Amino acid sequence: MSKLKISPINKINKTITVPGDKSISHRAIMIGALAQGQTTITNFLSSADCLATIECLRKMGIEIQMSNDQFPISNGGKIIINGKGLHGLKQPKEELYVGNSGTTIRLLSGILAGQNFKTIVSGDESIQKRPMLRVAKPLREMGASIEGKVTKDNLFAPLRISGGDLKGITYELPIPSAQVKSAVLLAGLFAKGETTVIEQNPSRDHTERMLGYFKGKGLGARAQVLGGEEFAGAEVDVPGDISSAAFFMAAALLVPNAELLIKNVGLNPTRTGILEVFHRMSGKVEVLDEVIVSNEPRGEILTKSSKLKGIKIDGEIMPRIIDEIPIIAVVATQAEGRTEIREAKELRIKESDRIATICAELKKFGAHVKELDDGLIIDGPTVLKGAEIESHGDHRIAMAMAIAGLIAEGETVINDTACIETSFPEFEKLLASL
Repeated sequence: MSKLKISPINKINKTITVPGDKSISHRAIMIGALAQGQTTITNFLSSADCLATIECLRKMGIEIQMSNDQFPISNGGKIIINGKGLHGLKQPKEELYVGNSGTTIRLLSGILAGQNFKTIVSGDESIQKRPMLRVAKPLREMGASIEGKVTKDNLFAPLRISGGDLKGITYELPIPSAQVKSAVLLAGLFAKGETTVIEQNPSRDHTERMLGYFKGKGLGARAQVLGGEEFAGAEVDVPGDISSAAFFMAAALLVPNAELLIKNVGLNPTRTGILEVFHRMSGKVEVLDEVIVSNEPRGEILTKSSKLKGIKIDGEIMPRIIDEIPIIAVVATQAEGRTEIREAKELRIKESDRIATICAELKKFGAHVKELDDGLIIDGPTVLKGAEIESHGDHRIAMAMAIAGLIAEGETVINDTACIETSFPEFEKLLASL
């Protein structure tokens, strides 16, 4: 079993970069495969999740060249996709395996819904426990057949998808979800007429931006597509992942005598909720030199040691910070007063039940944390004590608790850290550099 040992530090003074954005890397591969001609992707994230997307598309006949064509490529590598257009995919000869990637199985379901062949898609034990009905429901409305394991009034992988002959729909998301929205929009590329997705609180909009970029429609891309429109390949430069940067921003907020500059970080407004949260907690976080490349804003983030205060987090911001809740919870243990996180029930169906796992692991450090049905209450500041921590096979839990170890007294050991490979293969090396 892989382990990560962490000792406390008392200073940070560094400039770093973080790997390419996971969400954007997935979408660039998928949309590039559906484009006509060559797509080149730079700063692609070579994590296990994104490599699973590549392998699924290769099994459907898409030629994808990587640096030396070996796994894993170094981050920052170049990917070349020879796209075959909307109707260029071939029926795979075997089951498509997505590993631990929820993004892959949900977004790929949208693409497969538009194909005139049958496919079976599955993943690891964790993926087979994650609910798929909310993706299947709108795709079924569009005309696809999607079957799987049915338990507790939900649908689970392996999924059997028979697609083709779709019709465009207008679909209002009952719960904000970029993955469901993206699956419907990708299916809409193959449907007759227009497909529109309506959401009350905006989730990340990388799919809309990338489709707009490939189709030459600029920044104003809406959550709407017209079926049957072919588009050409493009050059995509992936910014650094702000969800990965969040762990190191948190480290700089918490460690004394810290000043950390993170370069080339994605600043998509549907993803910068973490900056708003840290600002509200009185964190010293500053954005510098913002530019737009490949339809995605990016810039530098400067973070310094801060005296933090507890806040309440809920409402419209939640879809924009859902992946960052584990590290926000760690930061909250050092904030003066109470931090209350509500309307985060989505965390119950991530790689782990993150509400339960955050609570269980922070308590091992001695943190004052209470589990709620839809969130957490954390009282601080608390002096943390080094502990033996379980990752629960969840990359964000493992990384968040590693950051807690930087400010805990004594040694912290994180068990089962291989899961970090799903999103941030360079994490341990970058952490050690601090």
